[in-house]
Amino acid sequence: VQLQASGGGLVQPGGSLRLSCAASGRSFSGGIMGWYRQAPGKQRELVAIMLGGGSTNYVDSVKSRFTISRDNAKNTVSLQMNTLKPEDTAVYYCLAGLSGMNYWGKGTQVTVSS
Repeated sequence: VQLQASGGGLVQPGGSLRLSCAASGRSFSGGIMGWYRQAPGKQRELVAIMLGGGSTNYVDSVKSRFTISRDNAKNTVSLQMNTLKPEDTAVYYCLAGLSGMNYWGKGTQVTVSS
């Protein structure tokens, strides 16, 4: 199984980015897909996750700014990030899980700075 994330980069405060993650090797249509992030000196934290049935969960700090979506046919998960803040700066990791097995992508850097 491989997870390939893309879409990170440098953006000014208030800007937007869209992260995408493509999974290969198995289908995760009935499992979880989502995003975590890790800022320098901090623990990795959940950003947004979507269960197989479509329910979602977001960390409070991104609610109303970030939107997670997935395409089960393409085995992809995306994260639309709007109104970005400097505190959103981190390495973002995609996660896919099914039947008790979790898989991680390598991470993509998001830097919010003027």
